[in-house]
Amino acid sequence: MPARNPAAARVLVLSLLASAAPALAATPAASANAMADGAPASPGPAAEPGRRAPGAPTPGVMAQGELAPLKVAPQDGPRLTLQPANPKSGDPVLVTVSGASALPSGTLAGRPLRFFAWNNGYAALTSLPVEQPAGTVPVDITAPGRGLPVLLSGVLDVGAPGFRERELRVASKYVSPPKAVKARMEADRKAFAAAFAQPFQAPLFSQNFAWPREATVTAPFGDRRSFNGKLQSQHFGVDLDGATGAPVVAANDGTVVMARDNYASGNTVLLHHGAGLYTAYFHLSRIDVKNGAKVKQGDPLGRVGSTGRVTGPHLHWGVKTDDRWVDGQTLLKLDFTGAPETPGVAANAPGMGTP
Repeated sequence: MPARNPAAARVLVLSLLASAAPALAATPAASANAMADGAPASPGPAAEPGRRAPGAPTPGVMAQGELAPLKVAPQDGPRLTLQPANPKSGDPVLVTVSGASALPSGTLAGRPLRFFAWNNGYAALTSLPVEQPAGTVPVDITAPGRGLPVLLSGVLDVGAPGFRERELRVASKYVSPPKAVKARMEADRKAFAAAFAQPFQAPLFSQNFAWPREATVTAPFGDRRSFNGKLQSQHFGVDLDGATGAPVVAANDGTVVMARDNYASGNTVLLHHGAGLYTAYFHLSRIDVKNGAKVKQGDPLGRVGSTGRVTGPHLHWGVKTDDRWVDGQTLLKLDFTGAPETPGVAANAPGMGTP
């Protein structure tokens, strides 16, 4: 093996460094020019094979201004809507959440809400008790979003209901029922309890509620009454005027869960509409549906009458939601369709007027 010559090796290395110096010196200048301009440098002279042309960006390095900002479409987060905006004691309340990724949970005045899928979002029906004092009521909702859950908080400004005081005269047997009817009254109570114990389910309707008949309101919801100066009660319905035999129709789609003669309410039909919502039709002279029947909005249920504890022929129309009787006239104003142009306004069915 020939002996190494250290001096010759040093000369070879220095020669290689000297020949590469122009190419190495060009790199910082070209990069600096590109960054100073804020854009890639203009093409320069062609590079020899294996060498980078002067001013060309260094492979794998991003010069300033080469990449536009990433455009991301904004995503709407969960939103809370409350109807009516200014409720009163004894009103139904519709709570709607849009933009949630799953079923929300929450409370209104500390009462748990039962949500269901509705109109590409979620909704819950609840109620304010007739004893609710005027003032603010908190609403707190936890809605799953696209990341962490979102807390939605709102406030309902509850107004005074202004319930009337009235005295009515009825047959004495309805004020002091004889012992012979006590068993019947207990059977009525159990029948109502069973009818109102339907499992919670999604709404059976898809449109707003309508009046069950075209007539004048003779007694609004919430009247405080005394019968014959003795029995004290509150009117948990809306009375609609009518002659015996006038038609009564369903306020919305639902299932008949009671078609029965009761002591106080007379011939009675109860409809279950899903979502914990029921409508009641009292004092009918005739019942035209059977228990378990499926009905559509506007289908005949019976005829106006004066059966049970009444002062004359009329329809007592009741609404119960979330286990409380509420004002049916407010239910008619709730918008279930999600139409933004008419929030809170209910459209009546064809041919049905507003008393």
